[in-house]
Amino acid sequence: MEMKACVFTLGCKMNEAESESLMTALQERGYEVTDKLSYADLYILNTCAVTAEAEKKSRQAIARMRKFNKDAKIAVCGCASERDASVFAKKEGVYLVTGAMQKRKLLDLLDEGGIFCGSEQTFCELPYPARTRTRAFVRIQDGCNRFCSYCIIPYLRGRSRSRSAGSILGEVSSCGAKEIVLTGVDLSSYKSEGCDLSGLLLRLKDIPARIRFGSLEVSAITEEFLAAAKAAPVMPHFHLSLQSGSDAVLRAMNRKYTREEYLAACARVKEAFPTAAITTDIIVGYPTETEEDFKESLSIVREAGFAHVHVFPFSPREGTVASKLPDLPPEVKRERTARLIKEAAAQEEQFIRRFLGTEATVLFEEDGGYTENYIRAYAENAKEGELKRVRLLERVKDGVRAEIIGG
Repeated sequence: MEMKACVFTLGCKMNEAESESLMTALQERGYEVTDKLSYADLYILNTCAVTAEAEKKSRQAIARMRKFNKDAKIAVCGCASERDASVFAKKEGVYLVTGAMQKRKLLDLLDEGGIFCGSEQTFCELPYPARTRTRAFVRIQDGCNRFCSYCIIPYLRGRSRSRSAGSILGEVSSCGAKEIVLTGVDLSSYKSEGCDLSGLLLRLKDIPARIRFGSLEVSAITEEFLAAAKAAPVMPHFHLSLQSGSDAVLRAMNRKYTREEYLAACARVKEAFPTAAITTDIIVGYPTETEEDFKESLSIVREAGFAHVHVFPFSPREGTVASKLPDLPPEVKRERTARLIKEAAAQEEQFIRRFLGTEATVLFEEDGGYTENYIRAYAENAKEGELKRVRLLERVKDGVRAEIIGG
């Protein structure tokens, strides 16, 4: 009888890409595999520690797994177990714990168990994920050297290390996806064997797939990078990390750019890609943030014209510089968060409406799909995996209603 395995993932696109590799490896070992929580003989929990809430959800997932099968074996990996392996190891049902940097070891130790966390000096290669018709997340970099004052991830993922361009090209060429998302903890620091992010794009320029990125830093948006992006099949959607619109808060966060430099990067993107969507993250209520600082974040949302903003109230992470600062009152963070979400929603609405009546190419998934500049589109008779030319007709729910042009 075929054994069943479930790989359950919390957190970032990197975790999603790594989980897809783990699922492929389990299939090769003869398991029937799913990523949905259901009955299984083996559970692999890929955890997240970017916020306290993410860690809490990671711990709670074990109880949810045991409700499906109290006799199942549970293996845990990821940032939350890297941060504190013992809290997971003592959970009933957990027999194997690795961290954020030892996911390859998890595959080697499925029959043994134990606790295996620790540093990784080279890029951790995992099996290529199974072929897909739609979107594939491809890991190209891991770790981070930036040490932003609020972020625990460099302590858990380790120092920046990059995957070889040849290995990336091998996975991209074999995956069969119509869209590739290049992922990493700090994509902008990618460098392997003299090849930076611009050089990698030139290596990938002839692949028969659309290319997107995870989060980029201001430092990545150079004329060289934008020229390479235009030469390659890069979609006009750039997630450009911001965190605050205030220079004072950016300095306190140890972010290495100013408001003016950020807006200049946005302008360069829009000059190279006139229809580009620029999305971002903003942290609200950093301990040093004043009302005037917050208003700077409000105003930069309007000035940059973001297509979407992920808004996060500040969450102190033990072990970071920011965790030692006096936290702002919860009601202040809640009120500012609500104001910023409202402003971000207004800008998103304006961005989407700008393209109503225009044509776009959409890669359809199970429920709708995305235009080149990442507007969600829904069309009748669209099938998963199809790349179709459409006309964007009207605003609906989280995107637009579209009609397929031609056959």
